[in-house]
Amino acid sequence: MVSVHFTENLRRHIECPPQEVQGSTLQAVLDQAFSAAPALRGYILDEQGRLRQHIVVFIDGEACQDRQTLKDIVAEDSEVYVMQALSGG
Repeated sequence: MVSVHFTENLRRHIECPPQEVQGSTLQAVLDQAFSAAPALRGYILDEQGRLRQHIVVFIDGEACQDRQTLKDIVAEDSEVYVMQALSGG
């Protein structure tokens, strides 16, 4: 099972505890996570299903490469971290 984790700043807005899901692509993994927390989809994806500009996803410590179609490969025992990229000064 793939472990999916959401950062504290996302959990402030939507109840999204860590989950164990199945999926072989980032799209499949996120779809499973969204089924448990449907409102989370709007925070993570835009209207075209792409990652929002200020969202970053790490798969096993590496930033995802396909922000458009979310076809990055996810292994059965991967850890996926979803977070808002914070900026400012």
